[in-house]
Amino acid sequence: MGLPISVNTFYYSRAGMMVLIQGNNISFTYDDVDLPGGEISYILDNLDIKIERGEMAALLGRNGSGKSTLSRLFNALLPMQKGTLNVAGMDAGDEKNTQELRRLCGMVFQNPDTQFVSSLVEEDLAFGPENYQLPGEEIKKRVALALKTVNMEGFEKRSTHSLSGGEKQRIALAGVLALEPEIIIFDEVTAMLDPQGRGEILNAIKDLHTRKGCTIILITHIVEEALFADRVYLMDKGKIAASGTPREIITDYSLMKSMGLLAPLPVRLYYDLKEAGINLASCPLNNEELVEELCRLI
Repeated sequence: MGLPISVNTFYYSRAGMMVLIQGNNISFTYDDVDLPGGEISYILDNLDIKIERGEMAALLGRNGSGKSTLSRLFNALLPMQKGTLNVAGMDAGDEKNTQELRRLCGMVFQNPDTQFVSSLVEEDLAFGPENYQLPGEEIKKRVALALKTVNMEGFEKRSTHSLSGGEKQRIALAGVLALEPEIIIFDEVTAMLDPQGRGEILNAIKDLHTRKGCTIILITHIVEEALFADRVYLMDKGKIAASGTPREIITDYSLMKSMGLLAPLPVRLYYDLKEAGINLASCPLNNEELVEELCRLI
């Protein structure tokens, strides 16, 4: 059985932000097979990272860059091999912290079906809190609040199998919220959704971050999804190649190109116009900014 957990863990204020995750010299490999020359194939290679409490952090990079592997170290789904990792004051390399780290870091996966443990929505959401031996009334409150947070009230009696892709992801998120984690990790959660479902989930994530102020880690290879993050960590070949605000990272056209990532259309258009001798005042990140810059030319 799990240990009892506090009632209001995930309602953290974003005021007075401090370092919540600190990793230094992290290396990880899925096998110990040496490459020719005695080298080891590392998924993560001597990586350093720092994420602040209350931050929306985007881990952006091509498939295979190490994003998901890194996130699974945060919640001890994978064991530490080399380096140090401190999450909310706990050593992620100490097995005694495994259970608490997994409660502290909620995770929403690419395929929500893999997270469901019951075919009924309310039973699925109640599973986690029940495992932590919470009182029945507290569980009911958490389930109701989680559904309200993701705008899925009234779905308590619905079958999880009858939901659309976007609805499934909302319920998967609600299941994580019912545990009231301090950190929520979204691992390529829009990859299986159509444009409408993708937009709904991204709006839900933005709204959750704005209203609750919890720390969010968004793992994605889609550049546009990193635009609303507080900070972007650009990953390549198991390292943090660069970090900064979305504007600092995503408007760096040469950097994005070298990482094999396609910059958003407004950024590409800015550089195309610049090459044609038409200079905008600043590089736009989104369509709204692009319209403003183009209007200034008139």
